Amino acid sequence: MSEHPTKSASPSSVAYVQLDDAVNFATAIIAGQGVSTDHAVTIAECLLEADLRGVHTHGLSRLPVYVERVQRGLVNGAPEMKLEKPVAACASLDGDNAFGFLVGRRAMQEAIAMAETCGVGVVAARNSNHFGMAATYLLQAVKAGYFAFVFTNASKAMPPWGGREGLLGTSPFGAAAPSGKLPPFILDMSPAVAARGKIRLAEKRGEPIPEGYALDENGQSTTDASAALRGVVLPMGGYKGSGISMLMEILAGVFSGANFGGDVPDQYTVWDRPQNVGHFFMALKPGIFVTEQGFRDRMDELVGRIKANPLADGFTEILMPGEIEARLEAERRRSGIPYAAADLALLAKLAADHGVSALPHETR
Repeated sequence: MSEHPTKSASPSSVAYVQLDDAVNFATAIIAGQGVSTDHAVTIAECLLEADLRGVHTHGLSRLPVYVERVQRGLVNGAPEMKLEKPVAACASLDGDNAFGFLVGRRAMQEAIAMAETCGVGVVAARNSNHFGMAATYLLQAVKAGYFAFVFTNASKAMPPWGGREGLLGTSPFGAAAPSGKLPPFILDMSPAVAARGKIRLAEKRGEPIPEGYALDENGQSTTDASAALRGVVLPMGGYKGSGISMLMEILAGVFSGANFGGDVPDQYTVWDRPQNVGHFFMALKPGIFVTEQGFRDRMDELVGRIKANPLADGFTEILMPGEIEARLEAERRRSGIPYAAADLALLAKLAADHGVSALPHETR
């Protein structure tokens, strides 16, 4: 559920954390909630992949709410997921109320395995929870050499076009295709003008949001993040974003057997029942219609043509979807992940509350 990476705060308010330290920290916190070490590592890696790629709304800043929900029994820390295959290329995955990261990784793994044999694999998952950044599972498929679609639904945050009350989620439209030598296509976008997590991050940092992001609870435009969270975010492109969100609701919610149409509880405000989030995963084998190498060569030709297009005024380069994030990831793996002071304070409190060593960091 992401868009362009969140801009970093000013250098004076930023500290840097090395990836291994961050993974170890998150793993220790999660494993301390009765989650197996293997599962804790998977969850930590998913969170840190988001921070590496600049999508801080889906990174370590979400760790406190995940911990609280598993502590309250609203997320199952020791799930027994069940897979059923009604036909050779399709499967239904019951996540047993697991962390969404575990459901997502398992579902994409199963979709890839079916695609290897059938050319296509589809998995619809239910009884899951928030699964973080959709690009996590797109990258899982692309690294294995597969084209992929990843959809999820979410708690109500956006009205259908023409409405003023939240009904639809800001669920991402995710699609990816591998290439050869040039950058792959990794599209992970919210159908909202801005993902709700981005507004929540602004609230936590005491920052305003741009005009046009949201309406307050009275249906009036607002730049106040707190007022926006009490109201609704707006669909991008009006009815177009609204229609994309409806598609996500159909495939991930209606199709999977999960909650849908405003019934997914908000993980930040509803503490009396699990979310039952639904997901939809599809993997396609590139060599179905042309050879696999032919597909990659043709993708490189397409990417090359896109990047060679004459530049409009004010632009210095044409970037593929996901390319900015990939560059950030490469840089942050070398130099460390930047975190704002407010995020580090939140994580320091989490560490103290759970008897875990504080997250090592360096101010530069």
